[in-house]
Amino acid sequence: MQHNSSIKEVLIDEQSIKQRIKELGQQISNDYQGKTPLFIGVLKGAWVYMADLLREIDVDCDVDFMSVSSYGNGRQTSGGITIVKDLSVDCEGRDVIVVEDIVDSGITLSRLKELLLGRKAKSVEMTTLLSKPSRRIVDVDVKYIGFEIPDKFVIGYGLDWDGRMRHLRDVCVPNE
Repeated sequence: MQHNSSIKEVLIDEQSIKQRIKELGQQISNDYQGKTPLFIGVLKGAWVYMADLLREIDVDCDVDFMSVSSYGNGRQTSGGITIVKDLSVDCEGRDVIVVEDIVDSGITLSRLKELLLGRKAKSVEMTTLLSKPSRRIVDVDVKYIGFEIPDKFVIGYGLDWDGRMRHLRDVCVPNE
């Protein structure tokens, strides 16, 4: 894909993303045969990944979204989460798969898993397109990982830079 001068490098190209999502869809479908999992997309960044992933899933499923924040008004995580948009369906007794765009510190996903288990979800697994293990503060078990990436700021494929660049088909490193 043609990128403008604000892109320093393409970290993961569109074809690699599509192939990996197809593989993850097959793995999840195999793991959830005979079940109807509830996929919960974490807004705003995960919607692109979630849409493509769901098209590769071969089991009946339900979909909902949450928007959570662990940063408040600052740039450092607060350690807790604030629910900005909650689920519209009940997760009690459900097999839940949380869909995230990127996992950095692990704090948000860890707290979200605690919250969903507290709401009596039967099980909670997680998938992320991107994982930055070098930034992990909390050890969170993400079962389905698209790509492990270095500690670089990335945009595209749902990830933004001040609300922009989510539309890019590749995961890119911007010129800063």
